[in-house]
Amino acid sequence: MTEIVTDKKKYVLVPEKDYQALQKKAALKTKPEKVLAIEEARAHSKKLIRKWAAEK
Repeated sequence: MTEIVTDKKKYVLVPEKDYQALQKKAALKTKPEKVLAIEEARAHSKKLIRKWAAEK
């Protein structure tokens, strides 16, 4: 791990293997988003379209 200071900001360089491990660890901590059925997705889309149309 290497530290670099540029414009009074500190940056850290890590090997690619360690970076990928950090990304995987972070991805596993996130909760998967709810997947909608096709009919639910259509209803949700129509609701958003009406909302956006009303704002104009």
